[in-house]
Amino acid sequence: MKLNIIGRRYWWFLLSGIILIPGLISMALQGFNLGIDFTGGTIVDLKFSREVTVAEVRESLKDFHLENSTIQLAGTAKTDASQYVFLRTHFLSNDESKALFAGMTDRLGAFEVQRVEKVGAVVGSELTRQALLNLSVACLLLCAYISYRFEYKIAISAILAILHDVFVVLGVFSIFQLELDSSFIAAILTVIGYSMNEAVVIFDRIRENLRSHRKSESYEDLVNRSIGQTITRSIYTLLTVLFACASLHFFGGETTKNFSLAMLIGFISGAYSSIFNASPIWVTWKEYDDRRRAELRPKGAK
Repeated sequence: MKLNIIGRRYWWFLLSGIILIPGLISMALQGFNLGIDFTGGTIVDLKFSREVTVAEVRESLKDFHLENSTIQLAGTAKTDASQYVFLRTHFLSNDESKALFAGMTDRLGAFEVQRVEKVGAVVGSELTRQALLNLSVACLLLCAYISYRFEYKIAISAILAILHDVFVVLGVFSIFQLELDSSFIAAILTVIGYSMNEAVVIFDRIRENLRSHRKSESYEDLVNRSIGQTITRSIYTLLTVLFACASLHFFGGETTKNFSLAMLIGFISGAYSSIFNASPIWVTWKEYDDRRRAELRPKGAK
């Protein structure tokens, strides 16, 4: 497949900047909508006069913008309905709790409040710091591995592409103030793995083609040829994971929507960055090094 992706690389860099800048501005100005896993919340135990389903309870919470709360059924062998319901929401004041209980009574019937208590964050600041530290260590180890297998320029190009994908997902969630919970961390780690795999596949083909690289062939032509040889595989992989994530997003439960959405955005960005960012960064770097060596070479030297 004849492509000219590298020849238009500055357009791809510009497109990435246009996508990233609004998200970075949003993260700086309005931050994130952290879920109860990060901020803590209120735990409520309820006993209804009849058996209710998770879907019924979640529907009753929509009027109070609490539909993303954790809902669990208890006290019965059944899995689809129960009189006993366990709720975990963001922090509720006494007035908010009274309004919530009144609304649920209107929709679901009478119930008895067995327990209401405030709890701390599941994902505390210490755990968040540990997650960021572990992520940094993982990126350094990936850099070391790819540098050993390929070269350090390829490692840094791949890491920059991965950071592009992470910031795209974070930017979208910040702009639209979508809730971040503990499952979001799992989604980000999945996106990182996918993006790294896509970049390594292309760079592995570039390495193979470098072995038979002719001096008359530029880096631009070599990478375009390598991308053309792998792009069909990349498209098939992307369509497969998008089908699975889209099914989870549109047909899964309410609590998995943000998790699947993060992966949908990340997988699309990962496929894009591995083709249009990672290898173009490497080519730009290699060409810059060649120009620098040519400038430093004594005149008349070959």
